[in-house]
Amino acid sequence: QVQLVESGGGLVQPGGSLRLSCAASGTIFSINVMGWYRQAPGKQRELVATIPSGGSTNYADSVKGRFTISRDNAKNTVYLQMNSLKPEDTAIYYCSAQVQTTYRPFEFLYWGQGTQVTVSS
Repeated sequence: QVQLVESGGGLVQPGGSLRLSCAASGTIFSINVMGWYRQAPGKQRELVATIPSGGSTNYADSVKGRFTISRDNAKNTVYLQMNSLKPEDTAIYYCSAQVQTTYRPFEFLYWGQGTQVTVSS
């Protein structure tokens, strides 16, 4: 069993900042890629940013230059620093992690339950 728990969401004014965190726990052997996705009402879930264990990051064009993804491998935690937030950033943000457990010989993609980010005046 692997669990991902997100935190840090909330209401912020346009131009403001938020920092999301996601901690993985359970029977973890290793974690490869970790990432953030988001889903707005009536929209499909979309990629925000990913970061593999090697540290080569990837960002959606819509957030590039404003968001920064990072991770702390010792804590099995991934972060998303969000600056210069816009109303169109409003969505539920989901954490993901590609995890190999101690009992499975392959990597499985796990998801958190999401945290709401609302950007509004």
